[in-house]
Order: sequence, then C-alpha cells, then structure tokens
Amino acid sequence: MDEPIGHAIRSVARPIHGEPELEMLADQLANARIVVLGESTCGTHELYDLRASITRRLIGRGSAALVIEADWPDAVRVDRYVRHLGDDESSRHALGSFERFPKWLWRNTDVVAMLDWLRAYNGLQRPERRAGFYGLDLYAMFASIQCVLSHLDEHDPPAARIARARYACFDHEAHPAIDGGIGKLDELVIVQLVEMQRRRAARSGRTPAGDAWWNAMHAAHVCDDAEAYYRTICCADAWDLRERHMADTIDMLAGHLGAPAKLVVWAHNSHVGDARATELADRRVTLGQLLRERHPGEVALVGFTTYDGTVLVADDWDEPAHREQVRPGLPNSWEALFHDAELPRCMMTAAALRRAVGAEVDRLERSIGVVYRPEAERHSHYRAARIADQFDVIVHVDRTRAVEPLDVAPVLPLVASDPAQAIPTRN
Repeated sequence: MDEPIGHAIRSVARPIHGEPELEMLADQLANARIVVLGESTCGTHELYDLRASITRRLIGRGSAALVIEADWPDAVRVDRYVRHLGDDESSRHALGSFERFPKWLWRNTDVVAMLDWLRAYNGLQRPERRAGFYGLDLYAMFASIQCVLSHLDEHDPPAARIARARYACFDHEAHPAIDGGIGKLDELVIVQLVEMQRRRAARSGRTPAGDAWWNAMHAAHVCDDAEAYYRTICCADAWDLRERHMADTIDMLAGHLGAPAKLVVWAHNSHVGDARATELADRRVTLGQLLRERHPGEVALVGFTTYDGTVLVADDWDEPAHREQVRPGLPNSWEALFHDAELPRCMMTAAALRRAVGAEVDRLERSIGVVYRPEAERHSHYRAARIADQFDVIVHVDRTRAVEPLDVAPVLPLVASDPAQAIPTRN
C-alpha cells in the first residue's frame, strides 16, 4: 500500500462527479488540434462512455471528426450514415461492416449511443460543417482493395480490369510480372487512379475531388501499408509500421478536411502513450510519440486507467468474447496508487501528478487488449512506465464493467480469477 502517496494523489486529482468536471476537461483539451483519447482495456463501458462525453464536447467546440482505431473501409459506411449520406436505417445497421474479430470493439451499445448523437448533431449542421467518422488502421487489406476496385468499376471499367490483374498477385507469394514484387503494386494502382482522374480532368476541366475519390486513394495507401505489415508481422518492424500508418492517416485526414482540421482520436493506451516514457522506448514507437514529434504543442494525449471490475475479452485471438473479472491492480502499479487515492473517478494533469510523486518515477502500468490472460497477468499485461511523461492528462476509473456487445450475450465466468495466482512483481 502506498497510502501517503495515495493521499498526495488525492490532493492533486480532481474528482469527476459529472457534467461540470467533463466540461472543464473539454475546455482544457479544446486548445489542442489533435486530442487522442486512450483506454487501458478494449472492452470497458466506463472508458467508452467517458471518451464519448469528452468527444461530444470537443465536436461542439469545433473538432471536425472522430477517428478510431479501426479499419478504414469499415468506417466509411458509418461516416456516410452520420453525415446523412448513406442508406442505413440506424447506427446498428451502419456498423454492419465491422465483421472482423474483435467485433465487440466497435459493435457495442456505447458506440451506438455515440453514433446516434453524432448523426443528430450533424442533422443540425450545414453539410460542410458535419463531423465525420474515420478509421485509422491497416488490417483490412482485402476490403481496401475492394474499395479501390469499386471506385474504378464505377468511373473507369478498363482501369478496373487492369487493377484486378495487378491485385490478383495478393493471392500468391510473388508475381514475376511486377518489377519490385508485391510492394510495388499499390504504387502502380495509385498512379493508375491519378491517371484516370487526369484524363477526366482534361475532358471536363475539373480537378479530382470528392469523398469517393479520396476514399479510393486512401484505400490504396492502406493496401500498400497492410501488405508491408503482413510481410513483417513476425518481426519488430510490424509494430512501428502500423504506428506510422496511423499517424500518416491522421495527417492525411487533417489535410483533406482543411485548415488543418481539429480531430479527436480513440485508440488503446498502448498506441496513445508516448513510448519514450516506457520500458519499450528502445524497441518501438507509438502513435502518441509520432504525433508529438510531428506536431509539437498541438497534441493532447489522454490516458485512462482502471483498478478492477469486469471487461469483455477473448481468451485468444479470433475466439468468442466473454466477460472476465479484472484482477485488482498489482502492488507497485499506477493502478494501485490511484486506487489508494480513494476516488471512484478522477483526472489529473501530468504536471500535477509529477508534483505528487516526483519526476522520472517508474511504476508498473497495466494494458489489457482484446485478449486477457489473468493467469499470467504480470508478464502479459504490465510494463514499467513514467505515466506523467506518457500522457498529458490521466483519467482513472476505479471500478468498471464490461461493454454490452451487439452480437453476443456473454456470461460471467462461474469462478472468478484468483489474484493469488499472479506472477510475482519484479523489482
């Protein structure tokens, strides 16, 4: 127990009772052009709900889009729905393209509530002022290929036939007809898209524009980065490639929306936090680190932590979701320290936390993704971190509950995880 430090945390933390504190936090974050909201688990209701509350306020203060850690093609359908451009009847229907594991990450009742609000908000805005919804990630290589081909089918069928022949080699390990191998393909397809638009512009006098054109161009970039990611997935380069792709997507999107636009981003703490403040500093970069480096003074990173409760997770990749008991934060962890402050929900700035615990302080920090292994929690889910350097603001929710998925009705385990089985903490 770190009760004296816990009391020091209590003296600098601001309890979150409701609307006034969230308004104050939104006011504080609104000065940043890119606000990145994290989560310490991928399946916790309170974290989705708090991020949605903050996002609603930031969009009301001028943020142009919500960008999530999801695949670009899946999010396009939702974007059309919330901007009153699509044919879906409801937010639930608009989320129908999220079919890949883990579906519950975005197909849950908290996301539906956020999309309902966003569509209603946009209904009161002029079309050019409506806030969009976009995906950051690169897993959906084949869906991105289909996005490119659909655009070409509609606007240039001969070009679509050429692109299909080029993309066909993704079914094989190599294609001798392409100089430079698979990695060269999307450069050729992008050139093909640009050439198609050049011909159309020469005929009509109009330059390439519009959502369909831009979605096709970005989908081609997703294909390129996804192919490289899958080639390197078994080595350290894969993580960095994915982080750089997400950072590039944010930059491209901000430029596409103009000004450059103010954005709100939802992603896991493992991406949001600055890697330079963790024990992995010499092995990887993160989205938060890249954004700080590229846009100094324009980025706000918000980390979220929890102590115990329940979470929606899988036992392994591509397995069914279920509710799992989250073990109490380990001793010598940030989660245990915030728990000792005895505040059910609170927030603190990085500067305030440094005043309470001192600078350059390392403690264990928990990270639960879509897979949770409580029997090996210390090894699988904790890393040492200087959390006040990782994030600009930290939000702590002491006890949480699992999100409610749209597709399954998971049952709590009959026997809760036994904390006594945890691997001992390393000093």
